[in-house]
Amino acid sequence: MKKDFAVPPVVFPAGGTVAGTGLQQRRVPTAPFQPPRPSNPNIPFMSFDMGSAPPSTSFPPPAYGGPIGGSATFEDEPPLLEELGINTLLIWRKTVSMLNPFRIDATIHEDSDLSGPFLYIVAFGLFKLLAGRIHFGVILGWVLVSSIFLYIVFNLLAGKNGNLDLYRCMSIVGYSMLPVVIFSALSLFVPEGGAVSLVMAAVFVIWSTRVCTRLLVELANCGDEHRGLIAYACFLVYTLFSMLVVF
Repeated sequence: MKKDFAVPPVVFPAGGTVAGTGLQQRRVPTAPFQPPRPSNPNIPFMSFDMGSAPPSTSFPPPAYGGPIGGSATFEDEPPLLEELGINTLLIWRKTVSMLNPFRIDATIHEDSDLSGPFLYIVAFGLFKLLAGRIHFGVILGWVLVSSIFLYIVFNLLAGKNGNLDLYRCMSIVGYSMLPVVIFSALSLFVPEGGAVSLVMAAVFVIWSTRVCTRLLVELANCGDEHRGLIAYACFLVYTLFSMLVVF
């Protein structure tokens, strides 16, 4: 059973007014957002409206007249090896002077360094690596212990007049290893433990002993009266390195 309800019709006025009120609904236009202006007119201001004002010219464009920090360029910078204190020419001159055990210029070795000895140690370790043995740590440790040993022996023999420092002693011991390094390179082509290898070891040990003894005596300006004892200590040191090559 249906029941009808009487619903009065809704009439919207054509004038845009709501029934019962005399107000007209209108959309009020809002002004665009304007950022606040600075109080100081000397401060440059950039507007959000790109076309409203010309760009500010208060700051001139930067001028790139030269590199930052002065007029120096990369061409004026010293080489990297020179900044690290590595003099390749001096290392080469010291190496050449070690090749003649009978004429050694001790004045070249007055400027001590450890760059050349480090290269010799690396070369020695590489030759032993080619022979099938890894002795980098052993060689480095023996060089350090040998330098301390010769430093103590020399200063005990020289007494109060001894002026040999440990840095110079390490430099001399390292450069005097050149004959042993040459021996380790030649031993790759010689049967290990044979008579030829032993004779070569004796020759190169005497070579290193003579060079090291002369440099220690001449550069330290004393110990000439104990040259035999210093030579014996050097002989023991380089015999130890030669045994590392032979065996």
